[in-house]
This record gives sequence, C-alpha cells and structure tokens, in this order.
Amino acid sequence: MEVERLAYRQRGQENLHPADALLNLPEECHSHGLRRWAAIEASRGSFDSAKDAIARATRQGMGKRQIESLVGLAASDVDAFYAERSAPGCDSGDVLVLSVDSKGIVMRPEALREATRRAAQSSSTKLKTRLSKGEKRGRKRMAELGAVYDTTPIPRNATDVLAIKDEEPVPGPSAKHKWLTVSVVEDVAAVFDEAERRDEKHQRTWVALVDGNDHQIDRIETEGRQRELDVTILIDLIHVLEYLWTAACCFFDQGNPTAEVWVRDRVLGILNGGARDVAAGIRRRASSERLKTSDRKGADDCASYLINKAAYLDYPRALTQGWPIAT
Repeated sequence: MEVERLAYRQRGQENLHPADALLNLPEECHSHGLRRWAAIEASRGSFDSAKDAIARATRQGMGKRQIESLVGLAASDVDAFYAERSAPGCDSGDVLVLSVDSKGIVMRPEALREATRRAAQSSSTKLKTRLSKGEKRGRKRMAELGAVYDTTPIPRNATDVLAIKDEEPVPGPSAKHKWLTVSVVEDVAAVFDEAERRDEKHQRTWVALVDGNDHQIDRIETEGRQRELDVTILIDLIHVLEYLWTAACCFFDQGNPTAEVWVRDRVLGILNGGARDVAAGIRRRASSERLKTSDRKGADDCASYLINKAAYLDYPRALTQGWPIAT
C-alpha cells in the first residue's frame, strides 16, 4: 500500500511532512513491517530465498537489491543498541568469562586486504576446478568471534570432569547473559569493551578461554595490561583433547578401545597440573617404540603443545575456583 501525504515547502529548505511522524513512516519507501520481514528472512538463508519468502507472506514483490539495502539498514544500529543497554544483573561472586576464536571466511575481491588481494591476483593453481595440497586461493579474511557471559562458580575436581560410565557427573558452571559478536573489522577489543560494560570498576574475576592461538593470547594480554586488568587465560580443554587423540593415533590402531583409556589417563594428569609430565611421557613412549619421525609427528606435536602452553593449562586452580575450562 502506498501512502500519500501533504508536504510543506520553503525555498532552500527540505520538505516537511508532518504526517510522517504521525504515521511513524520510515524514510525509505518500504514499511517497517517489510523491513522486519527482510531482516528475518535474510538471516535464514540467501537474499533470493528471502525475496521469495516475503512474496509468499505479504504478496509484495521486492527486488533483491532492495532487500540487501533494508538488511543493511536494519543492522546499522546494532552497536548503538548494545552500547545503550544496561549491564545485566548478577551476583557479586559470579565470574566474568571471555571467549575468543577466529575463522577464515571467503570475501568478495574488493573486500580483501591489499596484501591478500595482490597474493590472490598473482597466485596460480595446478588444477582449474579445485585446489591441490598446499594451494590457497587467497580469498579469505579472518573473522574474530567473541563471547562474554557471567557464570556462577561450581568447584570440581578432575574426575568430576571426566566421569566414567555409571558415575554421576558433577554439572559444570553454565553461561548466563551471553553476548556474542563476530566481525572482520573488530578484534578482541570489542569483547573487552562488553566485559568492561559489565564490570566498570574491575571488581570481578575475569577468565578468558582460548584455543591456544598465539596472536589471540598476545592480544588478550595486551588489552589486559592497557586496561589494568588481571585476566586469567585458560586454553579450552576440548582443544587439548584433540592434540591428545592425535598423539594416541601414533600408538594405537584406529578403533582400539585402549586408546580411550590412554587419553583419559593423560587428560586426568593434565587436569591435575601435570601437563609437562604428560608431555615427557608421550615423548618417552614414542622413543621407546622406536617410531620413525613421520610416524611420531602427532605425538611430538602434542608434547610440544603441552610444554609451550603449560602456563595456560592451570586447570587445578580453575577447577578449585569453579571456573569453566571449555568454551
């Protein structure tokens, strides 16, 4: 439906439409209802699918470019919305948890960084239809993913985390008031901004969960120093588990149940503060079994990882304090 209204004009001035305020009309041609439909349907899939869904639901035809424009307008106030929110209420003893990760996403050529664009233009591949081993198209940028949430501490021990069959597991701390973000422009600073909004006076316990990425650890430590914050960095236990399973593949055949027992024992050792001892044991076993360099690579990588990241594997303290140890 099109709405006509009276315009008051004066030379050198913009037209004034009093009915716009009365009817709460948007500046664009499309109603608030259509703008809402465009945002909802575009978040579910492609713009083409959104166009078809809007036509089915409203009997209104909209062009793909119009939907793209409306979705962009709908997202333009997101940062202001979060900045104006009041901090969620929580108990004074609740821990403030930060979690960051990164993901490479394919970009349009004009959205690539200059160095990446030049690399993409100069790269060549052996095959036309797919990449060979080691080849990259140079079409990605790293997106920073972040989460901030509150959690009530629940003290546990190592066996509570790895309860075996027929044992009653102790539930770990759960996330409350979770806030999520992802951006190819912002980095961990945006995550710290949200955390500081919840704890302006830095009176709470801050814990940061990461997957071991050196750059992200450096950025968290830098932000902590600049903001005069004491942030405890912990590596996600699930990430450590993947390294242990890779090492287990060097010693056991695929599907061997003994591998599960071996991995669990090593995880318990790490949870009890023995990351360096576990690393030394993995290397000793690889040497005693006289594995070739190529066959023991997974074991050596795991051992090196545990030693290099030992400072961020203080699980005994985290479990005693009731902090989460996985994202």
